[in-house]
Amino acid sequence: MTYSDSAKADLHRYLQEARDALVWKLEGLSAYDVRRPLTPTGTNLLGLVKHAAGVELGYLGDTFGRPSGEPLPWLAEGAEVNADMWAAPDETRDDIVALYRRAWAHADATVEALPLDTTGTVPWWPADRAELTLHHAVVRVIADTSRHAGHADILREQLDGATGERPGATSLPAADPAWWAAYRDRLERAAREAAGRDTADGPGTRATS
Repeated sequence: MTYSDSAKADLHRYLQEARDALVWKLEGLSAYDVRRPLTPTGTNLLGLVKHAAGVELGYLGDTFGRPSGEPLPWLAEGAEVNADMWAAPDETRDDIVALYRRAWAHADATVEALPLDTTGTVPWWPADRAELTLHHAVVRVIADTSRHAGHADILREQLDGATGERPGATSLPAADPAWWAAYRDRLERAAREAAGRDTADGPGTRATS
């Protein structure tokens, strides 16, 4: 995919990096691990991908009069609350990833076809502030996708210790497990020491020399 100007190219680069990172977090995991809730509010890897597909089709499709035709029953009126944030048993990983890839192809086609200052209307926003430019919409999707890629990074590390936005790019120091264990222990000690000072000095205060 090549956009027609440098601004579009920059936007696409960062959006695609976040998309790829989000999908990569599913690789090598069991059907259970990609689906199971890993936070008290149910955050799970496959649900993040499903949600991201709907975001792209909405903000970079419907908003600019370019509906994709993809059926998204979990976003329809009357659907169960939060139904876009988890995968039902009959929704396979392959199906959801394929939907996401079609969603980003449709979104890319929208950005390719329209000037960045094109105005669209977000159907689910209040009417008095529902208009936004394509540039705004793309930035919003980048922010949303990057945020969820960060969620996925933390979830995946909880599952098997894998980190980073792509294979071979952990953005972490090269160190063995013993170093990481010692590092974590050091942070734990620092946190406890700080908590002890807060207790002694009162919340929100600092000891002065």
